[in-house]
Amino acid sequence: MIKYWFDLCDDNLKSAKVLFKGKRYLDAGFFCHQIAEKALKAVISYNTAEIPPYIHKLKRLSDIGNITDQLSEEQINLLIELDPLNIEARYPDYKASISKTMTAAKTKEIINKTEEFLCWIKQRLNY
Repeated sequence: MIKYWFDLCDDNLKSAKVLFKGKRYLDAGFFCHQIAEKALKAVISYNTAEIPPYIHKLKRLSDIGNITDQLSEEQINLLIELDPLNIEARYPDYKASISKTMTAAKTKEIINKTEEFLCWIKQRLNY
């Protein structure tokens, strides 16, 4: 089950990078949320041997995976920053306001931090 989640993460990371190159910054950010979500679901699978819940709130997933107390302040801030890029980015009013914040520099930073977070999770699980 862990391999399944990490395979999805790796595919989503490739997608985020392609979208970034195409200047689709909001879409790249959405995929970064997906990467963090799936990485946390890998943690839940690893720690509980159960199928993770069908939720998308990253902080809640880290709590369920019993990993929140191991996260750095920077990692927690990343999860907070990524959360609105999931659901809110799908609705017109929110999409417009969130799009304005997703500059090339900001999106690149989010992709880099998300990739670092994924690597950190993989190391924690000896993957």
